Amino acid sequence: ARLGVHPRLGRALLDAAGSAGDAGTGRSGGGGGGPEVVAEVVGLLSEEAPREYGDELVSVLRAARRGGDGYAARWRAEVRRLRGAVEPGDGRRGLPLTEEALAGLVAALAFPERVAKKDGGTYLMVSGTRAELPEGSALRGAPWIAVAVADRPVGRGHARVQLGAAVDEETARLAAGALLAERDEVHWRDGDVVARRVERLGAVELAVRPLTGADPGLVRDALLEGLRQEGLGLLRRTADADVLRARLAFLRRHLGEPWPDVSDDALHARVDEWLEPELGRARRRADLGRIDAVEALARLLPWTSGEAAHLDELAPERITVPSGSRIRIDYGDPEQPVLAVKLQEMFGLQRSPRIAGVPLLVHLLSPAGRPAAVTADLASFWRDGYKGVRAELRGRYPKHPWPEDPASAEPTRYTKARLAR
Repeated sequence: ARLGVHPRLGRALLDAAGSAGDAGTGRSGGGGGGPEVVAEVVGLLSEEAPREYGDELVSVLRAARRGGDGYAARWRAEVRRLRGAVEPGDGRRGLPLTEEALAGLVAALAFPERVAKKDGGTYLMVSGTRAELPEGSALRGAPWIAVAVADRPVGRGHARVQLGAAVDEETARLAAGALLAERDEVHWRDGDVVARRVERLGAVELAVRPLTGADPGLVRDALLEGLRQEGLGLLRRTADADVLRARLAFLRRHLGEPWPDVSDDALHARVDEWLEPELGRARRRADLGRIDAVEALARLLPWTSGEAAHLDELAPERITVPSGSRIRIDYGDPEQPVLAVKLQEMFGLQRSPRIAGVPLLVHLLSPAGRPAAVTADLASFWRDGYKGVRAELRGRYPKHPWPEDPASAEPTRYTKARLAR
């Protein structure tokens, strides 16, 4: 309070003056050395300088020294007041600091959360905010900057630097040291587990080293993130696994409990129940690919209630049709599974086959295996639809039987000649 400036600037004034000591500044024309420059920079930050002075703090400082306007006069008076409020310290006595270094030190100490590192075409502040420099900025190209004044134009995703100073990494570490941390980070990145030991200054990465022997819990979390991003196909995916999951989805849709919910969200929520112990032993993508998805999914079956024993009865993989063929059921649509079968093999069946009380959607195929008709009500099809299909196909496939009464005809997989043998 005795300094008469914002606490941020007061801290910067005292700490920077103490660090500067009586070291030379490289300033032409004499002056009071390091503490004098510190007071000058704090004076600039106490009242924002005219925009025409520039956006680089040392250039603004030199413009103020030359200035004859009202701002420059107020600034000089403020510098005299501030200079009288501090005494040189001995923190860096004997180490010459340039005006550029002192300007950056003051700005960084005053606004440590705005210390920023160049990251592509923008700067990333230790606070996590991104900032960009205006066209023609004198700061362009600096690896590190301390941002003293910034705004965020309407509709822009980044802050815009209005005033700042170049700093080095040592100054950045000194000013924002409270945010300096090293920790192990394990993430799913670019399709696999990436384990790193990262030194950070807030949001800014300073150094990265590969990490061996990462914490198993962090690795497990990364693998789960991979499963969320890329799906359960990361496991050893087989046709049998896809079929089992589809059968379970059908039973869940029509019978509910105790049949498990096997949607992606539900499986992720219950991962401890069906992916252990394999997940706990996995360390990388390749390990997930070794997990047998059929064996893992089977852990979700209602074994305790005994219902699991009825899986093949309620949702069979195949069904025996009247011809004796065992035809695979397609459970792709859990609302109504599909049975694709040649029409002649269904002769003699009075009604559509059902599983778990649900009629199958029957795709009746021509002798060549092409779709001829689709029905969920076979009795209705024999009565109303078959006549038209028969008229169309009997001329195309004369070697196959086309009885007038399919509901009572003998089912067959064969041609008329084969049947006559």
